[in-house]
Amino acid sequence: MLGSLNRMFFRALNQTQLLFAVRNAPWRHTIRSCSSATFQLLEDSLALDYGGTRMHFNYVWLRDHCRSASSFNSKTNQRNVDTGSIDLTIRPEKTAVQDGYLVLTWPGGHVSKYSFSWLAENSFEGKKQSVIQPRVLWNSDIYKKANVPSVKYDTFMSSDDEVKKFLQNYILYGIAFVDNVPVTVEATEEVTQRVSLIRETTYGRMWCFTSDFSRGDSAYSQLALDRHTDTSYFQEPCGIQVFHCLKHEGTGGRTLLVDGFYAAEKLRQQSPENFELLARVPIRHEYIENTGEHQNHMTGIGPLLNVYPWNNEMYLIRYNNYDRSVINTLPHDMVQRWYAAHRELTTELRRPENELWVKLTPGKVIFIDNWRVMHGRESFTGLRQLCGCYLTRDDILSTARCFGLQA
Repeated sequence: MLGSLNRMFFRALNQTQLLFAVRNAPWRHTIRSCSSATFQLLEDSLALDYGGTRMHFNYVWLRDHCRSASSFNSKTNQRNVDTGSIDLTIRPEKTAVQDGYLVLTWPGGHVSKYSFSWLAENSFEGKKQSVIQPRVLWNSDIYKKANVPSVKYDTFMSSDDEVKKFLQNYILYGIAFVDNVPVTVEATEEVTQRVSLIRETTYGRMWCFTSDFSRGDSAYSQLALDRHTDTSYFQEPCGIQVFHCLKHEGTGGRTLLVDGFYAAEKLRQQSPENFELLARVPIRHEYIENTGEHQNHMTGIGPLLNVYPWNNEMYLIRYNNYDRSVINTLPHDMVQRWYAAHRELTTELRRPENELWVKLTPGKVIFIDNWRVMHGRESFTGLRQLCGCYLTRDDILSTARCFGLQA
């Protein structure tokens, strides 16, 4: 939608020269139009009708977002203008269109220029119609039919094109694999640092564990684990989960993967009021560990579902029935409704068709978007040794953007 809007801007601006002036006080609603655009000066904003969309630009906002050399440092992409000194009643004295730019002259003579493509991209109306991060929501059948390829360790470590393919798969599906990785903790660490920074937590930087109950967590056992997101008890849950199975001498132990966003969107379609409740009510998750060597008490508070308020795009699911703490953050008359909404989401998450089962073998490293895709496992026998780490979400998305990907 936004791309087509931008193209319409460019086509129309090539065809039309728009000239437009603002009258001085007393301030009036002023309209100037041509065959392709209508400008309207309102009391505190400029309204632009273009391509069937009306966009509003507050005058203080326009002055604050001036891209002139005195207002914005194009080398550092940082603002120079002192926002706190802008007159909150500021209005342009002159307004014109020149060579595809909206040109405003402010009191005192300062001139600001804005391209129409930039205004369209950064308007609230434009953002409301666009997505921040494109995704392919999947169940098991959808993912298998997509035939998403893994990348190979050697080419991944040497080729930026392979890194870009890997990141594109990760962004779209929330999981991505690297095959043929040397079966060591050191090689696993090396492959993760190709795309992000390691986030050190109470579990350390790189961790290597087996079913020895060395930590106060059920992951350090042979028990089956239901689908969940990790570190829900952090105020900001870890962004990426990395697993590498170094050894398994036994049976079972397959990894379960579920696209939480797929299930949550099903809930939104079927019961929008339940979706809204889970996206609005903050719930506490807690991790208490007292094993002698490790003393921890962590608490994270937030709704199970998190959406951007301007476009309702989901960006985080916080679902862990093991670590969810006492529910005491909502009044009693909402508790029953919350449980009903939680049950409907859980039903969607547990549908067999939504379960993707993967056998992690030595050499196969999986990257999981911990803000979206849940993981679990079936019970197992014998010695099973895994290593892995958490990665910072901001850095992997930054890497993707540097490759020109939308993230």
